[in-house]
Amino acid sequence: MKNKTFTTGVIGTLVTILCCATPILNILLGSVGLASITGYLDYVLIPALAIFLTLAIFSYNKSSKSNCKNDSCCSVD
Repeated sequence: MKNKTFTTGVIGTLVTILCCATPILNILLGSVGLASITGYLDYVLIPALAIFLTLAIFSYNKSSKSNCKNDSCCSVD
């Protein structure tokens, strides 16, 4: 993957989904003694997921359009 913004968006999305969908943060925070914070995780993780998804989609669309301008296969004659 050449585009660093797309890579960042995809990795951020995967990490956020991993923390949202699985109880990894609950287990980690509980073992450290910060289990009282787990009620507020949705206020942070859901917006982070939306931001990373938007970043990945935006950078993918931007790279697709720039690649299409440089290729002759995309031209309509």
